[in-house]
Amino acid sequence: MRSVVVASLGVVTLAGLVAPPAYAVPDRAGGTSADPAAVREPYPKQPVAEGYGGAVATVDLDASTAALKVLARGGNAMDAAVAGAATLGVTEPFSAGLTGGGFIVYYDARHRKVTTIDGRETAPRAMTSSVFEGLSFDEAVTSGLSAGVPGSVAQWDLALRRYGTIPLKQALRPAIETAEKGFTVDQTFHDQVQQNAARFADFTSTAALYLPGGQPPAVGSVFRNPDLARTYRELGSRGPEWLYGGGLGQEIVATVKRPPVRPGATRVVRPGLMELTDLRAYRALERPPTKIAYKGLDVYGMAPPSSGGSTVGEALKILEALPHVGLHEYLEASRLAFADRNAYVGDPAYVDVPLGQLLSDGFAKERACLIGPRAMPHPAAPGTPDGSYGPCPSPSGSPSAAAVPAAPGEKPEGPETTHLVVTDRWGDVAAYNITIEQTGGNGIVVPGRGVLLNNELTDFTFGPAPGDPNLPAPGKRPRSSMAPTIVLKGGKPFLAVGSPGGATIITTVLQILVNRLDFGMSLPDAIAAPRGSQRNTATTQAEQAFIDRYGEQLTALGHTLSLAPGPPVGEIGAATGLEFLGGGRVQAVAEPARRGGGSALVLSSAPGKDG
Repeated sequence: MRSVVVASLGVVTLAGLVAPPAYAVPDRAGGTSADPAAVREPYPKQPVAEGYGGAVATVDLDASTAALKVLARGGNAMDAAVAGAATLGVTEPFSAGLTGGGFIVYYDARHRKVTTIDGRETAPRAMTSSVFEGLSFDEAVTSGLSAGVPGSVAQWDLALRRYGTIPLKQALRPAIETAEKGFTVDQTFHDQVQQNAARFADFTSTAALYLPGGQPPAVGSVFRNPDLARTYRELGSRGPEWLYGGGLGQEIVATVKRPPVRPGATRVVRPGLMELTDLRAYRALERPPTKIAYKGLDVYGMAPPSSGGSTVGEALKILEALPHVGLHEYLEASRLAFADRNAYVGDPAYVDVPLGQLLSDGFAKERACLIGPRAMPHPAAPGTPDGSYGPCPSPSGSPSAAAVPAAPGEKPEGPETTHLVVTDRWGDVAAYNITIEQTGGNGIVVPGRGVLLNNELTDFTFGPAPGDPNLPAPGKRPRSSMAPTIVLKGGKPFLAVGSPGGATIITTVLQILVNRLDFGMSLPDAIAAPRGSQRNTATTQAEQAFIDRYGEQLTALGHTLSLAPGPPVGEIGAATGLEFLGGGRVQAVAEPARRGGGSALVLSSAPGKDG
């Protein structure tokens, strides 16, 4: 994200660049791999790269560089994913951080298995279903009340212990270096501070870090975060227990319960409910992925409490049941899948999610019956995933808009959250969504620690909404839309993709898959293509280019399109992806323009011992 300049297709090569090692890591053969410290720098900023031996794509050049260096030193995809995520916590601090959470979908090449690691934040034990009732969304966001128990550090620790080759202390080194030396502020970073300036100014610790002299950091200036470097260094030395019950945890709890509001500020900032016992009780979890078959491919995603895997998977199954797939069908399948998501998906520890039925062929065919030549009335009703499915009902049997209660008003969607993809020389693959929720989280920096708190608990339904699967509860994980996705072909990796963007994450990933698998686009074109997002809402939010190109034909079919609200206005998502081209060659892809353009890097331009 550090530059708005987008280069053409290119390759970054590490082959032949060798110097004394900074450290060594175990390789698959039990030996060590040296650090080629003479790695060429700076790397070029480019949205697409092809090559061998490993690849990475993130929204940010610094994070991509950090992950690629780990691969160059012999680390695997999980090592690189954690290093990249920690670095995003420095350079993308309004979207990621150690006090946030996320989901990893991981292909383990040695065991030919896809698994997932759930680092979703949890509600404190004092949380009740009515906590947010009567509050506006903005009031809830900028408060201690919105801060969930952080999951990222526990997730990093679990991921590295089970699938990595280096300890957490080592994985944090690139992030520490970036925080200490600093990075160049680009337009996106500046704009995100500007958009949050009013609330950042109301907290002494946040204003001191992000509003030096009362203004956002200037584009082109170097931004350093020595407090965060110190925090990462101590975390590496002390271990995750320092957060989950130790001194760092005490500082986080104190900040949640007594936010450092600026004297004279008029903002009402509600204290949070988190206690040190909530941190001690937190666990990251390894879960089975969702899995569907789609046109001869196996599509794996994140299971509940994320709705990403179930909603993307259900929409694809609906599309597979149709005789034709076009943009109209894509929008209608998404509409139906969101109706079912809202009705049935929540934390599986609290809600009986009918996941198998939601992803079944029978349910998909029943839902596909509702898709006709024109857009459905709003809102679409949820289906009945009960295992009893018959032939298509007559049109008169279809639910009418009048019979279906309108869904609660949607929360604002923006570019919050971030996503990275990485693969290594052995064929392991990580697709990783990491987040602090709203851009800028709850707006509160932990004093002396250089890190923003999350506002993840606003992902719960505010209510009152009896029976809603996503109401708050003690220890519950709020429903997420994050949708890191890995696609296998013949049992081997074919695609990996994901995006930020709130609930538009789901439609972004779905549209990229449809673009690539149904419309025959290349992966770079599938990611760059203009986006439209239908989430069982009265209008389909879309980018201006989508409206310009397809608005007339879709309006003729009964769709209503409106410009996506942003910020930035008219922009949906910021995806990253990988495609495995055969013979060890991989294509890494990031956005060419959205969010300032992303960064794709590969390890080597030619096949060799690592290819």
